[in-house]
Amino acid sequence: MRTFVMEPRNGTLETRAPISRPVDRDHALLEALREGEPTAAERLVTTYGDRAYRLALRITGNRADAEEVVQDALWAVVRKIGGFRGESAFGSWLYRIVANEACQKLRRRRTDVSLDEFTAVLDDDRGHEPDWSTRLEDPALQSDLRNALTAAIVALPINYRAVIVLLDVEGLSMAEVAGSVGITVAAAKSRAHRARLFLRKRLSVFMAGVGAPPSAAAKRRPPLRPHKRLDS
Repeated sequence: MRTFVMEPRNGTLETRAPISRPVDRDHALLEALREGEPTAAERLVTTYGDRAYRLALRITGNRADAEEVVQDALWAVVRKIGGFRGESAFGSWLYRIVANEACQKLRRRRTDVSLDEFTAVLDDDRGHEPDWSTRLEDPALQSDLRNALTAAIVALPINYRAVIVLLDVEGLSMAEVAGSVGITVAAAKSRAHRARLFLRKRLSVFMAGVGAPPSAAAKRRPPLRPHKRLDS
């Protein structure tokens, strides 16, 4: 459909394509929450409960914490729905609330990966990292590889963990990630780069140890230990 621009130009009427705006796929759910419909909260849990839980679990690394985070986050969505202005997709807005709740829970506990140990892994340039990308599709490695990646993500400091989960696991844009954790886009890019480098190094250690005897694998770098949180 085309709309007419009624101002004549050179004695003729011209046409212009209408401005289209994306329609949020959660429009019906959003309106139900705004209207306070009795079943709105239940629909919210049905639609986003599982995804919110997965996000919370990836950030907290603890099932009980993840369940508590989801409950708090979804209740916050219901309470704050009047403040949602539609500047982003409803799902993205909800993810930001879940991520914030998860990070706040970990910060309140005041335990985090030592930034010194994190930096040490990044600065460890011993030897050349082999190209193991061709082995990623090996069916025999899939389960162990998923476990290794999960352990590596949990080993990230909170600020870096939230960024990489939102960006690479949940698929948010860099701008959305920055807004969700309250930092600039430049800072989000920096954290994402350092987090990816850390994960690659940890997975390289795992891949190098695949097939090695237990005594050899035991000599490799131990997992990072929780420490009192240091603000970055």
